[in-house]
Amino acid sequence: MPASIALVDDDRNILTSVSIALQAEGFAVRIYPDSEAALKALTDNPPDLAVLDIKMPRLDGMELLRRLREKQPQLPVIFLTSKDDELDEALGLALGADDYITKPFSQRLLIARIRAILRRSEARNAIVEPDEEVSREVIVRGRLEMDPARHRVQWMGNEVTLTVTEFLILEALAARQGFVKSRDQLMDIAYQDDVYVDDRTIDSHIKRLRRKFRVVDPEFKAIETLYGVGYRFGED
Repeated sequence: MPASIALVDDDRNILTSVSIALQAEGFAVRIYPDSEAALKALTDNPPDLAVLDIKMPRLDGMELLRRLREKQPQLPVIFLTSKDDELDEALGLALGADDYITKPFSQRLLIARIRAILRRSEARNAIVEPDEEVSREVIVRGRLEMDPARHRVQWMGNEVTLTVTEFLILEALAARQGFVKSRDQLMDIAYQDDVYVDDRTIDSHIKRLRRKFRVVDPEFKAIETLYGVGYRFGED
């Protein structure tokens, strides 16, 4: 069954051109020019991935995502944002988007990003039988416990819900505790297939990771910044 992609944008020209391109790549596409109608449809029948425009009338993309996250916390989302609008990008990632693309954008780039996120999402959702040997072992680092096979994270016994991209970044840091990962290294891990992202994207994901952990532990400081170098997981 082809992966289903939901496109939500009030620009019908974008909806038409992008949906044709995605269908040509074998995706099943649902289009929504009205964000309020999209909210109900995506909540009741979630797609495999949603592409949301940020600037829409009545219900903008960020509010749409905020409401979607209440019912569909794991739904992969890519934001379409205005060129050079850093505030939109930062807020979108803080709300839980997996990626963003600035307009005008290449359809080839969008398709590459969609494929990369879907692959990570499929790996996360893969069913593991109880007696099946799991190659990705559970990671325990102090108060952190990560189960890559089941995409589960706990801190001090409390569940922390992460997106696919957040999980991959945290896993890379925790796998080699105390070792520094540069932004380039983290980008290679989280964004494969030569999909370009810039440093600000990784920084935004790190900020969001910290924010999520501080919900369950206000004193969380395990993800450390080494300015000019990168990040490391320093939990004892």
